[in-house]
Amino acid sequence: MSLSSALSIAQNSLLNTQRQTNVVSRNIANANNVDYARRSATLTSLAPGSRVALIQRATDAALFKQNLSALSGWTAQNAIVSGLDTLSFQVNGVDHATSPATLVGKLQDAIQLYSTTPSNRSLGQNVVEMARELSSSLNSSSAAVQSFRSDMDGQIASGVAELNSLLSDFKKVNDEIVLATTAGREALDAMDQRDAILKRVSELVPISTITRENNDTMIVTADGAMLFETDPRAVTFDPTPVYGPGVVGARVMVDGVPLSRAVGANTSGGGSLAAMMQLRDVYAVDMQTQLDEVARGLVEAFSETDPAPPNTTVPGLFTWSGSPAMPASGAVQVGLAASISLNMLVDPTKGGDIERLRDGIAFDYNPSDHGSFNERLLGFVNALDTPMNFVSAGGSLKSQSLMTYTTSAVSWLEDARKSAASGAETKSAALFRSSEALSNITNVNVDEEMALMLELEQSYAASAKMLQMLDEMLKTLLSVVR
Repeated sequence: MSLSSALSIAQNSLLNTQRQTNVVSRNIANANNVDYARRSATLTSLAPGSRVALIQRATDAALFKQNLSALSGWTAQNAIVSGLDTLSFQVNGVDHATSPATLVGKLQDAIQLYSTTPSNRSLGQNVVEMARELSSSLNSSSAAVQSFRSDMDGQIASGVAELNSLLSDFKKVNDEIVLATTAGREALDAMDQRDAILKRVSELVPISTITRENNDTMIVTADGAMLFETDPRAVTFDPTPVYGPGVVGARVMVDGVPLSRAVGANTSGGGSLAAMMQLRDVYAVDMQTQLDEVARGLVEAFSETDPAPPNTTVPGLFTWSGSPAMPASGAVQVGLAASISLNMLVDPTKGGDIERLRDGIAFDYNPSDHGSFNERLLGFVNALDTPMNFVSAGGSLKSQSLMTYTTSAVSWLEDARKSAASGAETKSAALFRSSEALSNITNVNVDEEMALMLELEQSYAASAKMLQMLDEMLKTLLSVVR
């Protein structure tokens, strides 16, 4: 080997070590950056010696897609869990203290106690107050459900705006990668940014990616709707300013195609947008239906029928906005829970008489004014346990007592919360496993990088020693020539 060849090899070795050291140093500096993929310098043979051919970015396309899917599923499930917890607290309160089941039970107990001593006005006053609390609770619960729907609608609008912004950012990064690849340049930082954007997009909607020539990437939703192909596609949503019972929320449109609704407490959907639509359009609506049915059941259970022909039936203890008409039996009267109220004829704060609860509100069932008359009160107690036709969550018609129906409403929500929590655990585990598998490939191990740095230091020292020896040999050769 000639001295010039040896000198060239030593110089290449120093240059290679410098580039490798830069790569390792950058890896160590980004060890805590979750969006950074480890870099590695690849050497190739070069006569004489070798050179750094390229710097590669650690990645695994299959694991990354699996991670996007797991992230999307977990985000949707987490949103369902949080939303159901909020609904439960707003409607049923802590430990179900304000649930219809609890308050109807208290009202029944108060009426039963009053029926034992119908001449006791204090016991009658307690019944009136329980009825007032129950009607007020239904009013506030109905308002809370609509407020919840409005909040979900606002969050959907914010999510859509964020998604459009992310797609705009994705175009800039994707164009940079395509341009760099076409020109034969590296675009590793841009690839990190692109993957980070894809993760954030997957938290909003479930996606799949398709890589084309020059590292160009397409994004499609799980339904097959195009989100990005060279340019971002429009994601649109028309927010609803105010929600009331019966108001239908708008759908999220992806490139003109409606985003699919998710189903089930262990949701079938992916991304927070689908989950929030499910909460807004399914769980909140079903909750409102049950509140309206409880209110209708109360109006029916406490209604009064004229003893004289034509035996007209009108609301009694509980009335509503459609009074003196009765709500249709066996059908949902949308918004009834928001309008149900205590009949002012028995409300002492509005000039009413408590004893009309015992004797009759619209009609006089106790013309002799007997203080021990309790026939109506016992009828109320029995009415709460008498089967009626109720529309349950999901729209099916069932015959059951008001007490059973209110208990079923609580169980329905609690079962959904339990199923959602179980689904969250499963999807969290899936996300953890996929993230761990991906991180084992892409993340920086500081110990390994430090060990590699020591090897590079030794290589640098050896190359420097070789240069020193060549320098001495050249000096000797020059001295001989002179």
